[in-house]
Amino acid sequence: MKLTMWTYEGPPHVGAMRVAASMKGVHYVLHAPQGDTYADLLFTMIERRQSRPPVTYTTFQARDLSGSTADIFKSACQEAVLRFKPEALLVGSSCTAELLQDDPGGLSRTLDISVPVVPLELPSYQKKETWGAAETFYRLVRSFAGHGQRATDIAPNSCNILGPTSLGFRNRDDITEIVALLKGIGIDIRVVAPLGASPIDLSRLPDAAFNIVLYPEIADVTARWLQKTYGMPFVSTVPIGVGATRQFLADVRQMAGLEASDHGDASLGGTDRLTWYTKSVDSNYLTNKRVFIFGDATHAIAAARIASRELGFKVCGLGTYMREFARDVRAAALEYGVEPLISDDHLEVEQAIIDARPELVLGTQMERHIAKRLRVPCAVISSPVHVQDFPARYSPQMGFEGANVIFDSWVHPLMMGLEEHLLSMFRDDFEFHDNASASHLHADGAAPAALSVVASTSASTVADLVEDASWTSDAEKELKKIPFFVRGKARRNTEAFAADRGINPITVETLYDAKAHFAR
Repeated sequence: MKLTMWTYEGPPHVGAMRVAASMKGVHYVLHAPQGDTYADLLFTMIERRQSRPPVTYTTFQARDLSGSTADIFKSACQEAVLRFKPEALLVGSSCTAELLQDDPGGLSRTLDISVPVVPLELPSYQKKETWGAAETFYRLVRSFAGHGQRATDIAPNSCNILGPTSLGFRNRDDITEIVALLKGIGIDIRVVAPLGASPIDLSRLPDAAFNIVLYPEIADVTARWLQKTYGMPFVSTVPIGVGATRQFLADVRQMAGLEASDHGDASLGGTDRLTWYTKSVDSNYLTNKRVFIFGDATHAIAAARIASRELGFKVCGLGTYMREFARDVRAAALEYGVEPLISDDHLEVEQAIIDARPELVLGTQMERHIAKRLRVPCAVISSPVHVQDFPARYSPQMGFEGANVIFDSWVHPLMMGLEEHLLSMFRDDFEFHDNASASHLHADGAAPAALSVVASTSASTVADLVEDASWTSDAEKELKKIPFFVRGKARRNTEAFAADRGINPITVETLYDAKAHFAR
């Protein structure tokens, strides 16, 4: 185990809390010391949940270790059932309490509890949060859907949606978007789980014809078990991006036995604006911009596909912190000709970003901090996220409306970055320096003393050097990425910077060094 200030995932009992907090009628008794109650803040502060997650902590203290912590756990179970009256009880240990080896599952079996108890064995020192959520969902489904007989007359257009959870990145809005799309093509959605489902709903999962896995990290294991046990096929296409949404709807139609759409599905549940907006944006903003992508496997792979095929970016880095899905990310990285980064070390990710020299970073809140420090535009595409990534407005990532949101989220920071670039370039200009008054007020702002970097050097010498400056082909190519209306200014500043230091020819590195110099 490695201690760190930042981490992409919490321990697996946080994943179990995500599933418990997603469902109705489920309560989680967590054998944990007093300090482990911090996890409540993830839901109340980060996700802005209106109530505490349905979790009872045993909150044993140091002085309790001389007695029986097992008795504390048993009392907590009985009190939780009496107070909250759940339909099902989850029991397990936090990473700290696991060291006590009290066996919550065995202890709960000794109690006369009137509701079903699902014991969780989550190895805290080998697995992490997302695995814990997937395992908890799988255990709940096996407990409530594993003993029934499947009906024989199931409508072929009926399905379940599996995977959305509390604390998931935009899961709440994704479900609204996808449900609207599916209802628009005539799909009967029986159960959405675990988000919003009850234990009774889980028992009805086999009553649908097929399953849809929106988040493989959470639901892939459960979908495969339902396929093996009840012969239920599942759709695994993740509808993030315009192309993937069209493919998703085509796969669902085929699975449901519906005819293919003759007029397309783009008008369902919203309008695809990404495609036209992308074509309408100045190519300087998008074409071949270098983008570094890091996040959970589902969102990172989808982001690379959208960036490359729908927005015209060049993927210069791709990675994930989820080792369980490393094979999928490696396959995607091979497609874009980049070395995959499989790591949960944020320092390694930061170095990879520096080495890749991207013009846009798509990542988690960790990469947002890194990009901010490196002064590179950034957009968040994946958990872990912070409070601002649970917006009050409708903001899905999936479906056609999700594609529109992605366009706004990704392209605007990049354009804002260029605006910052303009500010840097014009900072020393007599019209745009920090102390200049607004031009429309006709202020008598005479040209400031700090007009130009050239002023620090002999004018005639610098002028000669500037006149002799030459550019490498790569540097000229890079210069052309700057909007035409400030390209001349950028050229003059860079040549002055190079002449002042006796640099000739001017390379790409010189161009960026000049940019950094004038940005200070």
